[in-house]
Amino acid sequence: MPLSSPAPRQSLHSRQVCCRGFRRDDGLWDIEGSLLDTKDYEFARRDLAGVHPVGAPVHAMLVRFTIDDQFLLHDIEVAMDHTPFATCPRIAPEFAALTGLNLTSGFVKQLRTRFGGVAGCTHLVDLMIAMATAAFQTVYPILSREKPATGKPVIIDTCHALAADGPVVARIWPDYATGKPQDSST
Repeated sequence: MPLSSPAPRQSLHSRQVCCRGFRRDDGLWDIEGSLLDTKDYEFARRDLAGVHPVGAPVHAMLVRFTIDDQFLLHDIEVAMDHTPFATCPRIAPEFAALTGLNLTSGFVKQLRTRFGGVAGCTHLVDLMIAMATAAFQTVYPILSREKPATGKPVIIDTCHALAADGPVVARIWPDYATGKPQDSST
């Protein structure tokens, strides 16, 4: 179902975030993310001379995570092709310090702790959070088919649809369902 018709309005800003997952021939996985911000109006540049043209990138950033089957971050590459300030790209190499973290256990907290505020780049942090989710969406379905896990599936209780006391878990993983689901029609 689409959104309702909006009130009359003028387009001002566009942010495109794209995440893609790849299985590498060496057994590792690459998760690539891009963030592109554009404006539908021109504005005076604050850091550079002149006017920023309509539709030209304000932010254009790329990130690649290389991870293993356990979501351990082996490598990270950051490119900042378009930024509003000349100093922005200086932070890119610092994100290599995330190597060795696991994307499934405390990654977002560590990312925000290490690179929140003046220690990092808000745009890259936001992109990397989306990429961590995309990593799970890339790797988990493939590995769960190839190497079925034993025990409680890690996906249980990760959202309202997958609540242990809900109808989806009761139907798909009845051994791990808790309580009596209210609606078994989903």
